Amino acid sequence: MVKSRLPRVVIFGDKEKNGVAEAIDDFTDFAKGKAETIASCDIENCLDDVLRDYDFAVVFGGDGSIISAARNLSQSSVPVIGVNLGKLGFLAEFSVSELKISFDDIISGRANIEKRMMLDCRVFSDGAERFSSTAINDVFITAGLPFRTIELKILVDAQPLAGCVSDGLIISTPTGSTAYNLSAGGPILAGKMKAVVITPICPHSLSFRPIVINADSRVEIFGVRVNEGTTVSIDGQVSLKLSSDDVVRVERQSCDFLIVNNPKRTQWDTLAEKLRWAEKPKYKK
Repeated sequence: MVKSRLPRVVIFGDKEKNGVAEAIDDFTDFAKGKAETIASCDIENCLDDVLRDYDFAVVFGGDGSIISAARNLSQSSVPVIGVNLGKLGFLAEFSVSELKISFDDIISGRANIEKRMMLDCRVFSDGAERFSSTAINDVFITAGLPFRTIELKILVDAQPLAGCVSDGLIISTPTGSTAYNLSAGGPILAGKMKAVVITPICPHSLSFRPIVINADSRVEIFGVRVNEGTTVSIDGQVSLKLSSDDVVRVERQSCDFLIVNNPKRTQWDTLAEKLRWAEKPKYKK
């Protein structure tokens, strides 16, 4: 009789951040006998071939840590379990105690693993590609120094959509709809939807409202007038300065990233609890 192997779990987390080292040590002790774990792999340098040998990735930190890990794990099809040691926890859905409670269900295949779409961003100059990155939340262009408004031309599937005089532009996934897009007045989308949101940042127009387009559309942005410091940023973590000769092309990434849902919490719970979304008016008694 062949003995079944323990599930293999790779653990990520910045141990320099408050509480992360302690949480990792606590979970590692808890998981002994339940799963084979490794906590020494640097997410930035961990090869896809190594990651494919693991069944789950447990990421300790805030949503920023999850986003960074998800970008690197996206090609490996390794489900991500986010443990929230940060502030909001839209992607880091579990507390340490909740993960312990749900861990047996997760490793036995009884947990819900959700597919989230990603974006592929490429920047071209004179027809040559000079930058590419995967985005979990969003691709945004910001005006930058000296902070004058910039003018962008937007095409969707090679058809002119709009000209945009503004402080910039956000192209967001449903996952990222609760991030920069939300702050800029864009709509909230359910995380597992297949759609893309285009939201201007402080447009010099009363009528340029955010728009939701098909997930399989190709968006191209041309800089009609940009600043010296105009920059394209990926999830607020990777960035590149732009010139008026550059074309930013954004389309759906060919693969999705996988995230393990907390059965005791929904996307709407986090919105209501942390951001007070849809809170009832406080009437006088």
